[in-house]
Amino acid sequence: MMDINFLKQNGVDVDKSLELFGDIGTYNDTIGDFLVSVNDKVPKLQAYKIAKDMPNYAIYAHSIKSDARYFGFTKLGEMAYEHELKSKAGDIYYIFENYDNFIAEINKTADLVKKYLEGTPADTVSQPTETVEATPTTTDVIVEEQVGEIYDRQTILVVDDSNIIRNFVSRIFKDTYNVGIAKDGKEAIDIIDANTMNNNIKAILLDLNMPKVDGFAVLDHMKENDLFDKIPVSIISGDSSKDTIDRAFTYTIVDMLGKPFNEADVKRVVEKTVYSKELA
Repeated sequence: MMDINFLKQNGVDVDKSLELFGDIGTYNDTIGDFLVSVNDKVPKLQAYKIAKDMPNYAIYAHSIKSDARYFGFTKLGEMAYEHELKSKAGDIYYIFENYDNFIAEINKTADLVKKYLEGTPADTVSQPTETVEATPTTTDVIVEEQVGEIYDRQTILVVDDSNIIRNFVSRIFKDTYNVGIAKDGKEAIDIIDANTMNNNIKAILLDLNMPKVDGFAVLDHMKENDLFDKIPVSIISGDSSKDTIDRAFTYTIVDMLGKPFNEADVKRVVEKTVYSKELA
């Protein structure tokens, strides 16, 4: 279909979204990532709801909120934001009472995207049919030795649990840098450790609010290993609270960019971050 008026008629704030994506071509190239994203995140959201693990539920509600706002899905963004706030407050009753409506809005939005892309209804977002265990305790974790990817050319490392942001940044710099990706802090630490000696990571764009291992754990690892002078870091985060900003700047970061941002913002921060390394 690819008729932008179809989205606008269905309440999508396309004009706001284009402040991020810049043009409708990039928007169209990226919107399919929304389907990939929610189909990955909803089962995890469900698992944490069942386990009554509100801190991790809040992380995924926050991520769905960001994804929705990127593409102008205003209603879904508002619902996800409310779930984020309520889960952070530990309001389990609200989450259980309103979860089905939240999932229904996700499915409705996914259906809209599918119709826009192909003209056919989307399959509803899958949910687990039985209880899924939430994040295991430390004693339950099976430790596997992992080696991060080793880069052989100048690379911008993007650490973000959103495939939308990872793909967006990759498109921006595809003709300038190799763009490495990490979906969480553990992957980022593995990659950083694998490349500390080759000087090929020119800058890191780091999200703070991620599942499993968050961005602050990455910053702690870099501080403990004296890596900030070797690999400059700037923060890209949807959490603009004063406490988060103040905490982030206790580390030797270059800059902090709040979501949502546009292509020009990302280019500016990357150039500033890379340039800080050249001056070191």
